[in-house]
Amino acid sequence: MTYLDSLRKTAEKTANIVCIGLDPVMDFIPEGLAPSVEKIIPTFFESLFQEMRNRHLKPAAFKPNQGYYLIHDNPLDGDFSGSKALAETIKLCRQYFPDIPIIMDYKRGDIASSSANYANEGFIHWAADAVTISPYMGSDSVIPFLEYAKEGQGTYILNRTSNKGGKDFQNLILENKQSLYQAVGQKIVEWSKDYPGTGAVVGATNLNELKDLAKHYAHAEVPLLIPGVGSQGGSATEVMSALQECNYDLKLARINSSSGITHPWKKSAHIPDNWCEVSIDALEKLITNCKI
Repeated sequence: MTYLDSLRKTAEKTANIVCIGLDPVMDFIPEGLAPSVEKIIPTFFESLFQEMRNRHLKPAAFKPNQGYYLIHDNPLDGDFSGSKALAETIKLCRQYFPDIPIIMDYKRGDIASSSANYANEGFIHWAADAVTISPYMGSDSVIPFLEYAKEGQGTYILNRTSNKGGKDFQNLILENKQSLYQAVGQKIVEWSKDYPGTGAVVGATNLNELKDLAKHYAHAEVPLLIPGVGSQGGSATEVMSALQECNYDLKLARINSSSGITHPWKKSAHIPDNWCEVSIDALEKLITNCKI
């Protein structure tokens, strides 16, 4: 099964295109769940997974961001609490939702041999269904990841990101009057012809750019990973409308929300007693807005 097949199948089974970003922030996790970071993070997510299953809610993808876990490692002291928490979180995803793709968000990109090592890390050692990477160093940096398409795994290339600083480089105008993100988009389409499952990261916070790229990708079967919904200000309903307007195959898209689902109370002065219910209510609302 190709990664494209996996995306379509999962979207059909779940009837939505929601991706949950599993990005733990200790300040917003209730105290007393477990005695150590290694246990607290997976215990927190397992509570959410149990409630999701109780309420028959299933997203169409999970996206753990490695940086939120590795910050808890202290390698020189032999402490790999964060890595162990990430491993346990991935295992829990497989246990509770075995058919749902896991996208490892780690945005790698290096020279060819180093990229091959990073690709091996993500696809083999973390057993991710897809990973995120940077295209800045060009083809020999990107191809080692794309080659895993033959194993049914996907690669999302940073294209027009949701952060405010993304415009610093991505919107630069080239000699041919294209913006840099458009040139990257063309290269993504080119790569996708040889490596089906080559995707693009395009933020929900830049709706005009999203439409521009979605029109480009609609005929090339390029899967979209769309962050920025929720706390970053992007609207799921606007994204859905934009994709439909561009005749983009919704089954190939994944609309991601992280803190808006896993800790929507982060702007509050306290963590609510019914935190698990509050979180799953937010997920249910997003799923409703992203139904297909």
